[in-house]
Amino acid sequence: MEYFLPIAEVYVNLPLIFILSLVVGVLSGLFGVGGGFLMTPFLIFLGVPPAFAVPNEANNILGTSISGSTTHYLKGTLDYKMGFMIVIGGAAGTILGIITFSYFQDIGKINIVISLSYMYILAIIGTIMLVQGVTEIDRARRKIVIKKKLHSHYWIHGLPFRMRFKKSKLYESAFTPIIIGLVVGFIAAIMGVGGAFILVPAMIYIIGMPTKLIPGTSLFVTIFVSAIVTVLHAFNYGSIDLMLVMVLILGSILGVQIGQKIGERVDSSEFKTILAVLLLLVGIAIAYDAFFSEQTIKAINADGIKQLSPFAKFIKDISINTPVLYGMFSIFLALILGVGAAIIRRFFSNLRKNIQSVKNK
Repeated sequence: MEYFLPIAEVYVNLPLIFILSLVVGVLSGLFGVGGGFLMTPFLIFLGVPPAFAVPNEANNILGTSISGSTTHYLKGTLDYKMGFMIVIGGAAGTILGIITFSYFQDIGKINIVISLSYMYILAIIGTIMLVQGVTEIDRARRKIVIKKKLHSHYWIHGLPFRMRFKKSKLYESAFTPIIIGLVVGFIAAIMGVGGAFILVPAMIYIIGMPTKLIPGTSLFVTIFVSAIVTVLHAFNYGSIDLMLVMVLILGSILGVQIGQKIGERVDSSEFKTILAVLLLLVGIAIAYDAFFSEQTIKAINADGIKQLSPFAKFIKDISINTPVLYGMFSIFLALILGVGAAIIRRFFSNLRKNIQSVKNK
């Protein structure tokens, strides 16, 4: 079944997008990575123009990040001080990214820039993960154990303005998390991803944070970066489509909860090689779509605006007349759905524990 997106002005299969978002959410919950680098290409393959796929997936990432961050807040596994330092850099990086996005948008090259960015990033990440996965399988088979250094020192650790991060028990230069946030924010604005595939390794190997604080802090940072990306895209281009966003967020949040439950019972490291192959295949598909396939987009006809449903007309009007309010409403929607999902999960988790304790008595 195909539905018309009033903002992107294309027809797409929303049930299929919901299913894909659900699957990507499961992968995100299982592997502990953001799903933006998979979902954005899927949206492009399904006919959503790249310039619209990026901001709408950023809005989706906002919802899932709020859900995950709320869960970690309730567990107390989140370093706010470190998170805010990264957000400072992330805000600056996001603004630089939007400026770069605007430049390529103005010269009509933004679609190819987004496609090339995904092609190279997925090829690099997929290759690294594939090599690591195959190496880990080989070592496990041969029962080889290698001790690695937890924390190496680089030039970035010699920067001034050191400060204490009590939660992480670190004495670090303030510039270290700020520079990392700058890179993450820039990539998020261009590609519509949360940046966890860069942020998480940087927090482990460069900042040296305790492992238990990394997922929650990473999600906390992603909330602010994704929110800034959402508002700037809504204000500058009016490219946030609430119909698409609602489907994406509902599918992703449900998928993340399922993936996290599966991850509690299964060793996800065994599936890293499969995920790496998937990333490489998506990268190849993007390359083919960008350079070889014929582009066919089902767009609205000249008088199609009159045929829109009342809800679609409302979305179209508010996005044109009050873009800032529209962007803020997109964030509010993600906030409500994200926090709601985390609270519901917490409720059922406590309910299950209470039932279990009663049975044990």
